[in-house]
Amino acid sequence: MMFWRSVVGKLWITILLLVSFVLFILTVMLMEFFENYHINETRKGMTNTAEKIARVLEDHPGQEEQLGLEIAWEMVDDDSRVTVIKDKDTYFYSPGGEAATHVPISFFMNDRDLSAVFSKDKTVDIITPLPGISNEVDDTQYLMIGVPLNQFEQGNGAVFIYQSLEVMEETTRLTTKFILLAAGVAIVLTTIFAFFLSTRITAPLRKMREAAFEVARGKFDTKVPILTHDEIGELATAFNQMGRQLKFNMNALSQEKEQLTSILSSMADGVITFNRDGTILITNPPAEVFLRYWYYEQGLASGNTDAVPSEVMELFQLAVNTEKEQVGEITAQGRTWVIIVSPLYNKRFIRGAVAVVRDMTEERKLDKMREDFIANVSHELRTPISMMQGYSEAIVDDIAQTDEEKKEMAKVIYDESLRMGRLVNELLDLARMEAGHILLNVESVEINPYVNRIIRKFHGLAKEKGIELSVQVNSEEKDFRFDPDRIEQVLTNLIDNAIRHVPDSASVVVSGRTDEKGLYFEVSDQGPGIPEEDLPFLFERFYKGDKSRTRGVSGTGLGLAIAKNIIDAHRGNISVKSKLGQGTTFSFFIPRNIE
Repeated sequence: MMFWRSVVGKLWITILLLVSFVLFILTVMLMEFFENYHINETRKGMTNTAEKIARVLEDHPGQEEQLGLEIAWEMVDDDSRVTVIKDKDTYFYSPGGEAATHVPISFFMNDRDLSAVFSKDKTVDIITPLPGISNEVDDTQYLMIGVPLNQFEQGNGAVFIYQSLEVMEETTRLTTKFILLAAGVAIVLTTIFAFFLSTRITAPLRKMREAAFEVARGKFDTKVPILTHDEIGELATAFNQMGRQLKFNMNALSQEKEQLTSILSSMADGVITFNRDGTILITNPPAEVFLRYWYYEQGLASGNTDAVPSEVMELFQLAVNTEKEQVGEITAQGRTWVIIVSPLYNKRFIRGAVAVVRDMTEERKLDKMREDFIANVSHELRTPISMMQGYSEAIVDDIAQTDEEKKEMAKVIYDESLRMGRLVNELLDLARMEAGHILLNVESVEINPYVNRIIRKFHGLAKEKGIELSVQVNSEEKDFRFDPDRIEQVLTNLIDNAIRHVPDSASVVVSGRTDEKGLYFEVSDQGPGIPEEDLPFLFERFYKGDKSRTRGVSGTGLGLAIAKNIIDAHRGNISVKSKLGQGTTFSFFIPRNIE
């Protein structure tokens, strides 16, 4: 009696009763499951066979109908029978069956459920007894499935396949016997091993399981108590050592990952790491900028593609095949990148490659700026100086006879002096901005009224050219902080350029939005676009992409340079995207907390 009162005895009895109860429930459920399973599997198989027969007959119409029937009969197993109905007078029975299994055609036509195959052109299945030749109903239940047959011109036919449930019931009985036998054996074995499992294994393994969940949640300091000195005790010791080693390795990996991320993020050059098959593994911000430009150049959706520039893939393949560093150059949207691809090794084997992407656009631009600056300044000053000199000589030499002619010449001299003054002032403003001496008067501005006020200034010019000027501001915020005068100068320049360089009856769209990062503006037009070779230089002083434009249209060539410096002073960025014949989009971004 002491054994039954002990914890081990109670646990043993509990496990035995629990397992017996579970096996009983499981047996009942499995019996029910397999009974339904056999019927469902038979239904699926018969439906599949009927559909295959229908497809075969549909693929062999007319003179090939007999060939289709022969193929169809080969698909039918010995336990099933098939009836193919073309119409009430034309039908076919599968060979090999007794006469009693040849169901009258009227049974298919008149049955409410089965007739839906003809009237509603859908697959049906029912369990029903079949009438004999004398129309007497047999008590044996059959599973009958009908599938529409869309072969004939007169209308839809049908394929009916049916099988006696006695075959499935026999399979179910055999399965039930096997389940009951297995359940009985399981209960016997449970009585033998329950005691040992409850006393020797269950308790320490439960503690290890709990400790494993704690480790999985990141608590690597969790320890399993060592209660025995057998294999389970050794397992507990190994588990504790594993936890300590995992903690050390995770800390080391975390530090290495943070260090690598910081290094990559702070690099001025782009870095792209490739797997052995050419899949991109890691990119840093400069590399992502390069890929975005290339996606736009190729007309791909940035962020939704794993495409890699073909030039980079060629360098990657060469680097992997030759195991040597490869150098190439790519130009996209007017920017130039130099690509250096080097193989990566895993001990002695190449596991991929790393590509260093260096943006050489600024270097090229600086070289061109040095070459063009003196020529541009000379060109801008030469015309007004020549005109002032010519008209002043005409006045001194008394070529102008009347006071009106003298006033007209003086007016030209005055206008050209104003042009020179504007040029000098813009140069001085630009020099101060580039030297970092620009002062911003930052204040809170209501976005919608602010943008609409700027747009109204151009309604007259837009109406004169028949241009549709629209604004789209999608912002949940009412106010945003920036220098309104300076940003108005930027928007005015961009909108004026768009209106003046698009054809009549085109459209110009000014859009703005805000998010958690800051404020975005875009000015898009349907103009002729800007050549790719001009894109890198649009924001340089005196640069004019269209050399044929008159001075009245092109201005001094300093507007975009001043706009860029204003946006830089707001700690934002300005960019341009354009393709010939597809229009141009200028966009700039102003971050939050610029003060």
